[in-house]
Amino acid sequence: MKRLFDILFSLTALIILSPLMIMTAIAVKISSRGSVLYWSERIGKDGQLFFMPKFRTMCPTTPKLATAEIDTPSQYITGRTGSFLRKTSIDELPQFFSVLTGDMSVVGPRPVIRTERHLLRMRREKGINALLPGVTGWAQINGRDNVTTKDKVRLDEEYLHNQSLLFDMFIIALTTKRFLWDSSVRH
Repeated sequence: MKRLFDILFSLTALIILSPLMIMTAIAVKISSRGSVLYWSERIGKDGQLFFMPKFRTMCPTTPKLATAEIDTPSQYITGRTGSFLRKTSIDELPQFFSVLTGDMSVVGPRPVIRTERHLLRMRREKGINALLPGVTGWAQINGRDNVTTKDKVRLDEEYLHNQSLLFDMFIIALTTKRFLWDSSVRH
């Protein structure tokens, strides 16, 4: 049921958001050198690697680390366009293609990169790595990068034990609200 929901939701989102995604691609191409999309190597379900697309908001020379692990990430952001896309989370929209391919779900724990070993270990210990990573999730709407790793894992575990279509729809509704009306909070 969840897979069917993911496919239908992603197709609908991609159709509805296609004008915004086309405008975003043009803005990225005009505002900086390099490709429109950035393919980030991420850890998915059961520790499997996959490549997750995002609109590129940072220079091609940016170190391949989590943004929080870069000393001065702002020096790598591609000006106003990159800042706007990150603040509004529009850079995340291509991830709906990863949902269609089955690498991600609409709702689940956010996929992480290899260097986030502590988070990966804690998730593995709690069984969270058995879930497909999500475009949005319970930890994202409860603080995202403003919560500790321990709290992220606690929220991801809470989602693991309480997941349902109704809970997913609640998380999507809160994410949509924040995306549309509170871009100061990244979802």
